[in-house]
Amino acid sequence: MADEQSEPGTQPLPQGGDLVQRHALVTRLWHWINAATLAIMLMSGLMIFNAHPRLYWGQYGADAPGHADPAWLDLAQVNGGIPFPGWITIPSHYSLADARLWHFAFAWLLVTALVIYLVWGLVRGHLRRDLAPQRTELAPAHLWHDITQHARFRFPTGAAALRYNILQKLAYGGVLFVLLPGVILTGLTLSPGLNAALPWLVDLFAGRQSARSLHFLCAAGLVGFFLIHIVMVVLAGPVNEVRSMLTGWYRLPRERTEEQ
Repeated sequence: MADEQSEPGTQPLPQGGDLVQRHALVTRLWHWINAATLAIMLMSGLMIFNAHPRLYWGQYGADAPGHADPAWLDLAQVNGGIPFPGWITIPSHYSLADARLWHFAFAWLLVTALVIYLVWGLVRGHLRRDLAPQRTELAPAHLWHDITQHARFRFPTGAAALRYNILQKLAYGGVLFVLLPGVILTGLTLSPGLNAALPWLVDLFAGRQSARSLHFLCAAGLVGFFLIHIVMVVLAGPVNEVRSMLTGWYRLPRERTEEQ
């Protein structure tokens, strides 16, 4: 989606095959910083999870006075109690202390990059203009049409490819305003030091163990988004898509009538 577009009527709409500026520099920088940061945080987070591969709801988990709360996810019996192998964790050898150092260091980079991107998006109107769903787009008929088109691998062509469709808007909005804030806030809740400074965070998530579970689920949601995103990039044309996120320039897919 182009981050900067001219007002309708000021110039002819681009056609399929045209090379157009699609992504602003800030968007491209945030995309790659975010991708690298989340990859490192995921891999270090898996090492942290290996230290206690169980998830609970509530405040106490395994440390409840007088009894242990049942875990809703228990991977302690997988691979001898280390469910995630070294090739997918940071560090590759078991070290909870080192994993925490990696995780917390890049957490601040994640927060800083997200805040800068959101402020830029608000000031420049990118969030309102490009990501906010229109009422007509939320109509069931419109949603179903987009779903069926994607299921047939029939993606927008010509000038329509410059605009995010409703499925993209919902997916990107979910990442920006649900998953990323969720993983950040639940992560802050897991810090004992911040518990003292911001005790309301523990109450907000109904306990540190609930926050840990939600942290894991938000991270899983980000992984799911990444996998779907990669599949869509491959299906839409990886060279063109990656070039647009590296240089900003994107060649509009030709209209289907032109291809016949």
